Amino acid sequence: MAKALKKLTLLHSNDLHGDFLAEEVDHELVGGVSMLSGYINKVRQEEKNVIYAIAGDMFRGSVIDSEYKGISTIEIMNLLGPDIVTIGNHEIDYGVPHLLFIEKCAKFPIINANFYVRTTGTRLFQPCKVLKVGGMKILFIGIITQQVVDAARSDELIGTFLDVAEAAKEVGKICNAYNATDIDFTVLLTHIGHEEDKELAALLDPSWGVDVIIGGHSHTFLDEPAVVNGIPIVQAGTGTDQIGRFDIWVDTDRNCIDHFTWTTIPIDDEHCPKDEALEQLLTQYKGSTDQKYGRVLCRFPRKLTHPERNQETEVGNLFADILMESYGVDIALCGSGSLRHEQFGPIVTYGDLCEMFPYDDASYQIKLTGAQLERAIRRILRDEAWAGHTEFYQLSRGMHVKYCKSTRELLELTFQGEPIDPNRIYSVCIQKFHFVNTYDFLRVTPEEFEANGAVRVLSTSCRDVVEEYMVSHSFLDAHLEGRWELLD
Repeated sequence: MAKALKKLTLLHSNDLHGDFLAEEVDHELVGGVSMLSGYINKVRQEEKNVIYAIAGDMFRGSVIDSEYKGISTIEIMNLLGPDIVTIGNHEIDYGVPHLLFIEKCAKFPIINANFYVRTTGTRLFQPCKVLKVGGMKILFIGIITQQVVDAARSDELIGTFLDVAEAAKEVGKICNAYNATDIDFTVLLTHIGHEEDKELAALLDPSWGVDVIIGGHSHTFLDEPAVVNGIPIVQAGTGTDQIGRFDIWVDTDRNCIDHFTWTTIPIDDEHCPKDEALEQLLTQYKGSTDQKYGRVLCRFPRKLTHPERNQETEVGNLFADILMESYGVDIALCGSGSLRHEQFGPIVTYGDLCEMFPYDDASYQIKLTGAQLERAIRRILRDEAWAGHTEFYQLSRGMHVKYCKSTRELLELTFQGEPIDPNRIYSVCIQKFHFVNTYDFLRVTPEEFEANGAVRVLSTSCRDVVEEYMVSHSFLDAHLEGRWELLD
């Protein structure tokens, strides 16, 4: 008996981060939502059964997004026309109420199964969605990352299932509820990171019928899918320079994959026509932001780099030193994740600053004993840091940490050339996001640092401080100095 096979083309993006505009690379245009939309439209014309999905983090990363607090992003996404989207941790950056307002502006379904109101257990979004294409019923289920809990810590009414095991149970509940409706194909649309996706896949009961996991959050570039528990797991890196493409032949009798191919497609002017309607909208937004964001703040002698969050970087040293000097504290801990691009300069406009440092939050001074500071450094250097799944920090001038990853030994911890004194109290600057998560990120409780001295709000706008410093220092530079000496 012949198999009942139907072809499904599943396109996917993740972690777009407001990467709306194409860039010129080696005399060719690369990326941008206009050509991304052009490719999606091209595939829709060439193939019969096409679904385009986004696995979280549409927001943050561009002045167009920041200036309009995501409303511009939703308008652009509406023209891009995804069939299904799940939320990422940066969708909450403008606050939960604003996110719920943004959802009402979206002309596409936004799903998430495990973001809920603690007191009632009420979900904030549809947990899943069945899309019907070519006579097939495709079930999508959305899962979010633990990062959202950290970002929403100040709102005690909002929570998520806290670990992958609980998320797996929730997937099982939804699959059990929908299996009776003859679902042909099931996709988990996650925003938990590639390693966590593999952990999740291993916990899924095969009878639940999950066929594919499309993930986000860890910005992972893959040459081929990871396959765990028989489930292909993919991501498409970050931004709009590429898009993931599955061509899947679905056995609709057995409700599973018969065979598939997967690849990433470069979004460039060789492969992708422009979407003129989107291009026009982008031109309008860019024109309205250029005047405000195009003014020059300063220049560097060369481009400064920030290639990885879990190591010392030139950009990280620059920002940490600016905060330390501006606030007059002993030490500035600048969150690596708040620096959003790999290169900065050499000419720095206000728009460049906003895109590199989009989180315009307050700065706090806390006081830590040397013993507490050592505990914080050890917490930063936990094993998860090397996978890029935890917060890491850029250190201000004068700090030196020497650490061996393989033996987990803290070999040196000095300040201005002297060993950290366990009894001395050091003034430390941290950003608000880190201030409200000091125990999780630094293993120091508010009660502990408040006992050392009053907490001070140093400024209500970190970015204002950096901008003022850059304007008053025309030529700036930064180098790698071995502040983090990390040995394998």
